[in-house]
Amino acid sequence: MAFLWLLSCFAFIGATYGCGTPAISPVVTGYTRIVNGEEAVPGSWPWQVSLQSGTGWHFCGGSLINENWVVTAAHCGVSTADFVILGAHDKSLKTELSQKSMSVAKVITHPKWNRYTINYDVSVVKLASPALFNNQVSPVCLAASTDQYPQGMKCVTTGWGRTRASRTSRPDKLQQATLPLLSNTNCKQYWGNRISDIMICAGADGASSCMGDSGGPLVCQKNDVWNLVGIVSWGSRSCSTTSPGVYARVTELRGWIDETIAAN
Repeated sequence: MAFLWLLSCFAFIGATYGCGTPAISPVVTGYTRIVNGEEAVPGSWPWQVSLQSGTGWHFCGGSLINENWVVTAAHCGVSTADFVILGAHDKSLKTELSQKSMSVAKVITHPKWNRYTINYDVSVVKLASPALFNNQVSPVCLAASTDQYPQGMKCVTTGWGRTRASRTSRPDKLQQATLPLLSNTNCKQYWGNRISDIMICAGADGASSCMGDSGGPLVCQKNDVWNLVGIVSWGSRSCSTTSPGVYARVTELRGWIDETIAAN
């Protein structure tokens, strides 16, 4: 019995966690919504992080992309006084075994970030110490600059944002929503010339991100691997499920992300 226990321990220690392949499989049922919510399977989106102030207030989401770095939205305004919470599902339970609070060593915002046009809405956050991967904590793959994600493709966004625009409280348990991608041409029918090539739209089909989801992931699955395609950026003030949400387009930002991480 002891021998078998040791074998299982060595198997766990030797486990490898590739990007975009959760150890715990997500269950995605279709066009359900973060607004009026569907709870995610605990641990099934292991790159999802909660960005919190020193008081424990969750203000934005983010995505773990390797053991040292998290991608989030520039408009979240992360600072080195904030904390990155890894492996959380129920963020009200500070004693969750999988949950780890990490200090922030550095925050780098895209030099072209424009708070008025909301273009280049991306920051990368360096952890003060490397994340330890396990079944609840592992990275997402970044969409390649050359990747194509067509209109109508079903993708998933996750977060702890409001489940209703009029409701000030936010869910404790991680929510998920499946959304179809829109072409930028179709998205402009809703948002006009506010939509740029640095943005990608999803939704307008009964689901929506809402306040508090900002900075979190929009992931699409390709060849059984989940890729970070969008970063929750902006949308309807009322979190309307009939208007598309707007995300920073990772394929257009991949080069900057790679260069910034390599230089820091």
